[in-house]
Amino acid sequence: MAKYTGADCKLCRREGCKLFLKGERCLSKKCAMERRAVAPGVHGAAKKKNSEYGLQLREKQKVKRAYGLLEKQFHKYYVEANRMKGVVGDNMLSLIERRLDNVVFRMGIGSSRAECRQIVNHGHITVNGKNVNIPSYQVKVGDVIAIKENKKNKEMFKELKDVKVVMPKWLEFDAEKLSGKIIALPQRDDIDMNIQEHLIIELYSK
Repeated sequence: MAKYTGADCKLCRREGCKLFLKGERCLSKKCAMERRAVAPGVHGAAKKKNSEYGLQLREKQKVKRAYGLLEKQFHKYYVEANRMKGVVGDNMLSLIERRLDNVVFRMGIGSSRAECRQIVNHGHITVNGKNVNIPSYQVKVGDVIAIKENKKNKEMFKELKDVKVVMPKWLEFDAEKLSGKIIALPQRDDIDMNIQEHLIIELYSK
């Protein structure tokens, strides 16, 4: 399966904002956006005026990179959202938020979405008691997400009891039992990123 293998910090610099791709590093002085908040490359510091298309493209790239998606995956969410009832942009973001790797991240099990994707890939997560190692798996209301029983003694999971996480209102997580639940579908106001999804919809609608 294709995946991005370049430097994560360059992606933040290119989009001009923190995408929190490196976990705790993004909150420290070592963050690339703190040290050099200009786009990578020889002409990164040059002032550029974006066209309408350029603004739409940058917004799409920002969301793709924040969630760790490639173009084919991202476009499929747009197509699926377009078939659903309601606002297309809200539907698309809800579908992306309901990815298993993102849910694991939101529950605070990992410090970044990339780490949570690896946790899922390595078979550490169960959904309703069954092992699921597909990061794109779509969770539903009522699903119980938990650390696999024989993995709970790993040091990285033991430390979760001391980690304080601001939990979205559509999720709940018990750090003692290392188990959480989907109590509602994510709504637009549950997404804390600064996203102008209408720009992405306009780009794909052309």
